[in-house]
Order: sequence, then C-alpha cells, then structure tokens
Amino acid sequence: MPGDVSHATRAVILARGLGRRMQAADPGAVLDELQRRAADAGLKAMMPIGARPFLDYLLSALADAGLRDVALVVAPDHDAVRRHYEQDAPPSRLRLSFLIQPEALGTANAVLAVERWTASDPFLVMNADNLYPVTVLRALAQLDEPGLPAFRREELVRTGNIREEQVQSFALVEVDGDGHVTRIVEKPDPAVMAAAGGSALVSMNCWRFDERIFAACRDVPRSSRGEFELPQAVMLAVTRGVRFRAVPAAGPVLDLSRRSDATEVARRLAGVNPRL
Repeated sequence: MPGDVSHATRAVILARGLGRRMQAADPGAVLDELQRRAADAGLKAMMPIGARPFLDYLLSALADAGLRDVALVVAPDHDAVRRHYEQDAPPSRLRLSFLIQPEALGTANAVLAVERWTASDPFLVMNADNLYPVTVLRALAQLDEPGLPAFRREELVRTGNIREEQVQSFALVEVDGDGHVTRIVEKPDPAVMAAAGGSALVSMNCWRFDERIFAACRDVPRSSRGEFELPQAVMLAVTRGVRFRAVPAAGPVLDLSRRSDATEVARRLAGVNPRL
C-alpha cells in the first residue's frame, strides 16, 4: 500500500551510468593497471580499492545497516559485474539481483526498472560511486516515510574526500519547520550557494522511497540535459502531496566519481574488510 510504514529491507544501487567522468583522462591520477582498466571502461563500482571492488564496501555497509535484498541496476552489457557477484564472489549476507536499464536515460528512468522487483515494499536508492556511513543508511531504512539524508555542506568537505569546489554544485535541500522537504534546488547558482553558507543542507542522491515514486518517475519531463532525473521526480512527488523527511546526516561520504579520487578513497578504506 502507498505510505506503508514498515522499515525498508530493500536497496537499489544505480550502476548503469556511462562513467564519463571516470573515463576522462587525468594525468595526475595514480592508478595501477587493474584500476586503469576499470576507469577506462567507466566501471566505477568495480574499481579495485585495496584488493576489493569499491562496490563491495557499499554492499557491506548495506548489510551492516540491515538491508537484505539489493538490486543492481546495470547496463545490458555489464557482464563483468554480474559475473563477479554471481560466480566469483557471491554474497552471503544479502540477496543480490540484477535489473537492466536498456538505455542511459537518467536516474528516474533507472528507478522504473525496479518497480516489479520492489513488490510494493519501501526501498532505498543510491549511486554506485558513493559510500555512505552505516549510521546514515540505517536511519534512512528505519524511516516510516519517504526521505533522504540531508548533509551540511561544510560537514561533507570536512569529513570526506569531497572537495569544496565539487560540493558547490550539489543540490540544495530546503525544509519546513517539521523537517520535511519543501524544495530541492539542482545545480544552484553560485550566488545562491554562497548565500546559503557552509551550513546549507545538500542532497547526496540517497533516498528512501515507497511505491508512490514510480508515478512521478513516469511523469517527470526530461531535464535540460535530456535525461529523466530523480531529484526532479522527487519534487514532482512533493507537489503531489508526498512528504519527504530530511534526516540530519553526518559524514564521511566517500566519492569515487573521478580517477583522482581512487588514491584518497583507498587510503581511507585501508584496513577495512568488507563482509558480503
């Protein structure tokens, strides 16, 4: 039923992206041969960090947070990801499914690929190139309504590997007195971000949804980039009366969207042993 108050035990990882930022040449990035191959293919999720793919750390965090069913939204030709988790290293702490997004039409379109898989249960959605704290994922899963973690801009820069110039382009989240989202400002103008200050709340594209999001994903128009984008679908749902709780969240959030991120992410995850 829409508005189901049960806690989420399902999570969706969006791994269909083309990885253009990761594929872009970066003479200053220090990568080994296996990392270079993953970067050239745009496979951010499979970038080796230590001896493990980056995705292992995210799957381990989801299992630690109590998520038990995880769907990876992938491209039709992402056989390497499927082969790794179905044959080479199948997880035991969660059930892993693979769902196909035929074309890279944006994140809202990717969410539509999981509609039948969710079976009307609440579910989390996140990108494959970010690693969120287990405490944040657990708090999101335990919500009894749709929501998102709201990070303070200065906190993301201080605790993770996200740079000040990078966070300037993150979506601003505006909330009412009850802590529900009133507006999400995508790609805010620099003057708007400067006026908001370091304590501004920003979205890291991590969400808790129920089945009401699917209608918004079907109806959202293409963005100026020609894609069907999830933040715009969320705002469409808000205008239709769906309330989204902004959960105060603290970092660190690790970002692996560019080649230059690999060294710092590896340093921060040194000694961490993902358990699948």
